[in-house]
Amino acid sequence: MAIMEEFDFDIAILGAGPAGCALACTLASVSQGSLRIALFQGISKQHDPAKDTRVLALNYGSQVFLEKHRLWPDHSATIETVHVSQKNRLGRTLISNKDFNVPMLGSMVAYAQLYRKLQERLQQLPVTVLSGELASAAQENDKAPVIVTQGEKTWRTRIAVQCDGIKPKGIHREYNQHALITSARAQFPKQGWAWERFTREGPLAVLPHPIYKDAQSIVWCTSPARAQELAQLDDATFSRTLTGHFGERLGLLSALEKRAVFPLHLSASKNTVNGHIATLGNAAQTLHPVAGQGLNLGLRDVATLVHCLKPWMLDTSQDAAPFLDKFANSRKLDRMITCELTDFLPRIFSTGNPLVEHGCGLSLLGMDLIKPLRQPLALHLLQGFRN
Repeated sequence: MAIMEEFDFDIAILGAGPAGCALACTLASVSQGSLRIALFQGISKQHDPAKDTRVLALNYGSQVFLEKHRLWPDHSATIETVHVSQKNRLGRTLISNKDFNVPMLGSMVAYAQLYRKLQERLQQLPVTVLSGELASAAQENDKAPVIVTQGEKTWRTRIAVQCDGIKPKGIHREYNQHALITSARAQFPKQGWAWERFTREGPLAVLPHPIYKDAQSIVWCTSPARAQELAQLDDATFSRTLTGHFGERLGLLSALEKRAVFPLHLSASKNTVNGHIATLGNAAQTLHPVAGQGLNLGLRDVATLVHCLKPWMLDTSQDAAPFLDKFANSRKLDRMITCELTDFLPRIFSTGNPLVEHGCGLSLLGMDLIKPLRQPLALHLLQGFRN
């Protein structure tokens, strides 16, 4: 008689950021409580998610997914039009929600409010949350159980999903750019508009702020030295410098918050599944913030994994490998397109070559004048590639 293997969990999720929490909530909801799910939450003294002041750009596809699973925060700022331009060059493109007959292109949400909503939903669902040191997962071979280790404790699980806490291994590129993150109040606000302005320093995103009235969230990509210099400016000088760099469309942009600086790079895993261990979200790819695709790509990872595991949920004693392989194969093209897009855009617009810059300007102009030319880019930003 065969001995039944004992498992502590069916699925262990390592990393309790937005992608990990969304995965835990969605799996628990879709399986109607039949899965034994563990969410391993690493505690960091340096980062308290409930006090994180960042804001996130979520596209329409992500918003629909989160709303469907009751994960959408109470407050958000709608984006209906995206204005794409290049500093000191002709050519610009407008992308509108009317192009796709959708209520919005996306929305801005506060990281802390999204985290709070995810935590509230987790408490309503049968998910075991284990807080402590950063957890790790290992599997001796394809037939062995996955062993999850957190501190001195270990658990046996059928599947492990690494969502954050490790760096993606495979493709890597340093941009020699840092992102300065802050917020500013606009003198002449324009509701529902977002701006992506390419400059020789790097892209500058000016986005609706989900909390402050008539304010913008600022993501200013520039050289490491320049970012540190900007971070040290007094508010009045920074406000004038930001307005001069962006232009006068919104009047004076007055600094509202302290400035934070983050290094930028591309890291992406070539393989997202190894045996019964899958990776998604920040553990699978870290992107340049241009076009705000990071969490959107992670949430598409989440949605696809849940979809691929549905047949396995009916009988978790069956081998999960074929279902995880289907997930990996389903995500290849979308991950490749998004990684290449967010890698290409900030580099091509910051070459400093006038011929390239004029070519980029003509491309923006062409996309603005001819709807079919801008639709592929706009559609990918709206919902990503879906097969």
